[in-house]
Amino acid sequence: MSSRSYYQPIQEVEPYYLPQFQTIDHHLRYGDGSKGTLFSVQNSYEQYCTLESSSGNSSYPIYNSPSNVTFSSNGSPMSQPESQSCPLDLHHSPDNTYGSPMSGSCITNDASDFMQKLRELETVMLGPDSDSIDSTFQNGTYMDSPEMDSGRQILGAISRGDLKQVLIACAKAVSDNDLLMAPWLMHELRKMVSVSGEPIQRLGAYMLEGLVARLNSTGSSIYKALRCKEPASADLFSYMLILYEVCPYFKFGYMSANGAIAEAMKDEDRVHIIDFQIAQGSQWFTLIQAFAARPGGPPHIRITGIDDNTSAYARGGGLNIVGNRLSRLAKEFKVPFEFHAADVSGYDVKLEHLGVRPGEAVAVNFAFMLHHMPDESVTTENYRDRLLMLVKKLSPKVVTLVEQESNTNTAAFYPRFLEALDYYTAMFESIDVTLSRDQKERINVEQHCLARDVVNIIACEGPERVERHELLGKWRLRFTMAGFRPYPLSSVVNSTIKTLLENYCDRYRLQEKDGTLFLGWMNRDLIASSAWK
Repeated sequence: MSSRSYYQPIQEVEPYYLPQFQTIDHHLRYGDGSKGTLFSVQNSYEQYCTLESSSGNSSYPIYNSPSNVTFSSNGSPMSQPESQSCPLDLHHSPDNTYGSPMSGSCITNDASDFMQKLRELETVMLGPDSDSIDSTFQNGTYMDSPEMDSGRQILGAISRGDLKQVLIACAKAVSDNDLLMAPWLMHELRKMVSVSGEPIQRLGAYMLEGLVARLNSTGSSIYKALRCKEPASADLFSYMLILYEVCPYFKFGYMSANGAIAEAMKDEDRVHIIDFQIAQGSQWFTLIQAFAARPGGPPHIRITGIDDNTSAYARGGGLNIVGNRLSRLAKEFKVPFEFHAADVSGYDVKLEHLGVRPGEAVAVNFAFMLHHMPDESVTTENYRDRLLMLVKKLSPKVVTLVEQESNTNTAAFYPRFLEALDYYTAMFESIDVTLSRDQKERINVEQHCLARDVVNIIACEGPERVERHELLGKWRLRFTMAGFRPYPLSSVVNSTIKTLLENYCDRYRLQEKDGTLFLGWMNRDLIASSAWK
């Protein structure tokens, strides 16, 4: 969902932070980036980018599926997929799953057809020279071996059209490096997924891409297999804007962070906000308006925007676009304002890049950013904790953290797959209630804004895996070790977000736990927002 720094689209400024907010009409232009490449996909809508996960000389099936994932082309070789000991349960889904029932069956329920499939599965599992899976004779009855029982369960899941359980079975086979079972299951999964189907079918298409890419990229760079290019920046921007509008996740994150900053800075005359992933800069529209309406007049605001080439592409240009936009807004609302551009990746940020001045009250914003920083499990430099310790040296009045509530950082492949399946099923279901299944815009949003993250989580390891989410408990430990203490979000922020959610489906839920706000879909937490000092 984070897709690097893409989730701050330019939107019409809405009066949703404080009652004093006023709507601002603005018409902004941004430059076009280089044109991306679109490849046609069979059985999809119009033109969608194709991920060719399998190399031409691979011994595994080569096929096209409708995902669009883009990474750099010079990644390091992948390691062999690790073997896991996690048991496969084909009767029960993991906790907190949200799969929609599949419509129809992928194979018939005819007994002869089922037995034929079972014989095919035996061949896959034991090889072509095996007549049957070993059975034992006890008390006058042949007892199936564990392999036969597992095979029957898999075929039963395929016959029922239970896509979720077949995906889990395939992930287990990939985890075990089962080079017979995994390709066979991938072949069956191809018949079950669809970019225009139910949420689990759409997510399954992208998860299948990740599984194929993982299985077929041993010893070579995964990035070389992910061949699609970004769409033009203007197109990418439009997809992000749709996602921003149809789901409340990003508005929730920005509103809650702004509320904490406004509360911490209510008595300050000079405020310096350091945004470690400023993207479009639109998070600060409503905060500038709130400061403009502050009793006694607004403070002097200086915003340091940290950025890199990834978000610059999505924005359609450099940081000067953000600075000019925010400066015009501040001038309109008569707020003293400065913008400081720090054109540097989060990996390389140093104190001198931040331009902190004496007499300023500092606020630091980490919105959907820190999970991209490698930690001690990836590199001895541990960029994640290094940034927190660097920020602590600034003695900030408040630090805001907004992150996906998911555990995909250090988890081994198989449990990480289960977590991603659970998390993104909820995400895709929430999109489903707003955008119709045959709507071209929905397909583009899911391909360009979500599919890349799914494939990266499943297919990549080491430095190539940049989607490394952690649960709030782990973030709390990191912030505490860096010397921070919790800064509980105020009840005003909570009530304002509740008002926002009234405009969305009633299956979204808001919870407060120990001063942290969680936004979820049904019984699954998806986004956590906290503040520190």
